[in-house]
Amino acid sequence: MTAEHPIGLVLGSAVAPRLVQGAAATAEACGFDEIWLAEDYFFTGGISGASLVLGATSHITVGLGVVSAVARHPALLAMEISTLSQVYNNRLIAGIGLGVPAWVRQMGLHPPSPLAALRECVTSTKALLRGETLNIQGEVFSFDNVTLVYPESGTPTPVRMGALGPKMLQLSGEVGDGSVLSVSAGHDYVRWAKERIEEGRQRGGRDDAHPVTVFAIYAVDEDGDAARASARSTLAFYRQNGSNGLTDVYGISDELNALVKKGGYEAVLQGMPDQWVEDLTIAGSPEECAAKISAFYAAGADAVALFPVATDRIEEVVRLTAEKVLPRL
Repeated sequence: MTAEHPIGLVLGSAVAPRLVQGAAATAEACGFDEIWLAEDYFFTGGISGASLVLGATSHITVGLGVVSAVARHPALLAMEISTLSQVYNNRLIAGIGLGVPAWVRQMGLHPPSPLAALRECVTSTKALLRGETLNIQGEVFSFDNVTLVYPESGTPTPVRMGALGPKMLQLSGEVGDGSVLSVSAGHDYVRWAKERIEEGRQRGGRDDAHPVTVFAIYAVDEDGDAARASARSTLAFYRQNGSNGLTDVYGISDELNALVKKGGYEAVLQGMPDQWVEDLTIAGSPEECAAKISAFYAAGADAVALFPVATDRIEEVVRLTAEKVLPRL
């Protein structure tokens, strides 16, 4: 691929830890540009996973995508990021979001103001990485004379925001160094999200680059119908918690919420129209997948990160993608 249109691979999450390093090395050798470590709770750790990937590769960009702003104090998060960047300078991207609300609530960590939590976490993490000393009593986080002993000394690590709704996207444009859009984003959502991000950039007086990476549920097979069938269960898993900004823009929130109310995951899995899979995932034959990736770039995505559903065959999926999908882009 080219720097203009990077293609990434999302590891972590449902990919077993023992498979992460091999998949990362294969992805780098096969020409992928980025590897992202999802931190879906309670699967595979994002920071520990990023450390595994950085150690198993030599040059590919590695993203934390995304870690929750409330699962770690920003001082600890900055410490972890700086530790990695001290050794792997200019290879790391830090992605920070709220996290799936249902999972955050399971830990009793859902903040009264998610916007305040994200603003304070992102801005304080960036300040600590720069070597600043913080004395702040925030709405969510407090700092009493906190300074990193080993702040970043080389190229600053970009701190991007994972965001869904309009206010979060505006905040990402204002304080983030880029945005990460969650799985099941449609093309209209990407265009809409970029408009909200630009509103925030104008509010914050930002004129620097703001790359937008789209995560996409991914299934590829010579039999396109088989690929779409395999993507269906993963889409249902992420949509079983009901509507959000992604589904609002796509126009399915009422229908989705009715399915969730009817029977949760199983009702969503069995009741969702096939068109949802067609529009909200990258699933199909290699030719179809390449066309869908290109459509995300046309909608305004700067990078697409593929989130494979066949986690037990991850290296096979990576090789098939490199052989038959990437050359079509």
